[in-house]
Amino acid sequence: MYGQFQQSSLNRNEFFKNIFLGKNVLSRLILINTVIFLMTAVVHLVTWLFGIPEHSGLTLLGSYLALPSGLHQLAQMPWTIFTYMFLHEGFLHWLFNMIMLYFGGILFTEYLSQRKLLMTYLLGGLAGAVFFVLAFNFFPAFAAIRQHAVALGASASILAIIIAISTYVPDYTVHLFLLGKVKLKWIAVAFVLLDILSIPSNNPGGHIAHLGGALWGFIWALSLRRGNDFLRIFDGIKMPDINPERRKYRNFETSRPASGHPMTDEEYNRKRVASQEEIDKILDKISKSGYSSLTKAEKELLFKSSNKG
Repeated sequence: MYGQFQQSSLNRNEFFKNIFLGKNVLSRLILINTVIFLMTAVVHLVTWLFGIPEHSGLTLLGSYLALPSGLHQLAQMPWTIFTYMFLHEGFLHWLFNMIMLYFGGILFTEYLSQRKLLMTYLLGGLAGAVFFVLAFNFFPAFAAIRQHAVALGASASILAIIIAISTYVPDYTVHLFLLGKVKLKWIAVAFVLLDILSIPSNNPGGHIAHLGGALWGFIWALSLRRGNDFLRIFDGIKMPDINPERRKYRNFETSRPASGHPMTDEEYNRKRVASQEEIDKILDKISKSGYSSLTKAEKELLFKSSNKG
């Protein structure tokens, strides 16, 4: 009984470690959102203890990171079009968004790359910011609150991810509690309708920003299905490799470098010997623990090696 409890605890610890510290874009996005949430909470505690006033219902740090709707304030704080999409000031707001980001990101990366996940998050957030600012400066209904309204949260970015994958694979079926099997396209429709109908609520800016993110996700994924990926313009941007194991195995790569210049015979032979030694270690690991025990990077190295053979 104790062994089962211990194993369950280890599995749970590994699960949360993979969510927050995994070597992928999804984990990094969750970690950034979480760190900023905790920083905001700590700063709020300090300001409360020392009686430092906070304005507009925001924490001191949040007031520098939230996106203002007024054009004059936005001109003074242009960085907020990016920072707002990582800012949460309530625990439930943060928790719900991280759950949605995790499951939406898992679905997204089943079919599309980590790079596309990052760009969808960022551009969906930017689209949400544009919708929010334009709506509050165009519609008379917002004139009275325009100078005080702010947007914050990852919801527009997350909805962009969910709508994008729902558009890319609309008939993909998920199991929802109490509802059973539901296709992604109907979940997307429900999200969009809910936001449209909720605009007259006490959070109109948030729902408008959601729609901006949703529109971006829909347009991009629809163009991708038709063979036109206009995110390809970002392919030339080299993303930092956040997987140290993959960086390690890159040292064994004997293919022609990206620079196009061939390796010297000495460099090629050195990498070939190192690669063979690592392959032997991987094969030994398979014989002891099975193929399923290999990491993704080890499987990639083994696959490349077998293709060259």
